[in-house]
Amino acid sequence: MIASGAPAERGASSVGGTLLCEPNVSEGRDPERMERLVASVTSTEGVRLLHRSADPDHHRMVLAYAGAPAAVVEATRRLAARAFEEIDLRAHRGVHPRIGALDVVPFVPLAGLSRDAALTACRSFGAWAGDRGVPVYYYEDAATRPERQALPRVRAGGFETLAARMADPAWAPDEGPPRPHPSAGALITGVRAPLVRFNVNLATDEPVHARAIASRIREASGGLWGVRALGLALEARGLTQVSMNLTDHRATSIAAAYARVLEEASARGIAVAGTEIIGPVPREALAGLDAGILAQLDERQILEPGGPA
Repeated sequence: MIASGAPAERGASSVGGTLLCEPNVSEGRDPERMERLVASVTSTEGVRLLHRSADPDHHRMVLAYAGAPAAVVEATRRLAARAFEEIDLRAHRGVHPRIGALDVVPFVPLAGLSRDAALTACRSFGAWAGDRGVPVYYYEDAATRPERQALPRVRAGGFETLAARMADPAWAPDEGPPRPHPSAGALITGVRAPLVRFNVNLATDEPVHARAIASRIREASGGLWGVRALGLALEARGLTQVSMNLTDHRATSIAAAYARVLEEASARGIAVAGTEIIGPVPREALAGLDAGILAQLDERQILEPGGPA
């Protein structure tokens, strides 16, 4: 378990404390490649791997690791170098949106680490990636423009439309060349608070239902506050999925989001076929969940409040 809680006061120059990184890699099918990607992180001294999750339909792997900022940045550079070398988006197809081989790299300051220290780490990594020919966009707290704060807006259109989008000066990258890398695409990195990635699988192979439910519950459509949701097909399992990011678990808890999906699915005569919590999650976000969902969690996924100041 890792301490979460409020970051140190803004503007502090602290380099102590813990930095969490939760990169999303565009590979979820090749076990040997995934092992090499994970090894690039675990071989870095001073970094602790907390969680890994991969899905062949998403064709995506999510990692979570933590340590001192310098060690976490080094691990992320190693991961990026391996992803840039091995993943070719021109041959990549998955149901989850993506614009990069290493698609999204969120940095999260935990207790004892200032927001500014996390921003320094994020921008150091971004400049490094840009120097290697991969365009970089900063999002959330690292965003250089208001329209780049929200991840879905930065990633809109995916890799397939990236070149045309980047031709617009308004979407010039923050780092790197003004055109996509031929195989690695682009990279999005930023600093954010802890969020909850929660997926609910539905016992139907018709994605129209998952998409309709996602539309009903997402904040952007007038649904639940702080909920971003997609409806996705899981063809390998004969299921569909409501894939959610809960950006403010105090406003909408996991239990509340789950109850709403159950309600919407039941109204359509569809059963729930399981749930997933991906990556670290604040302990307080687990309140009200039933034992079946809680049993899925590894202790290393739970972010504890408090910790060193």
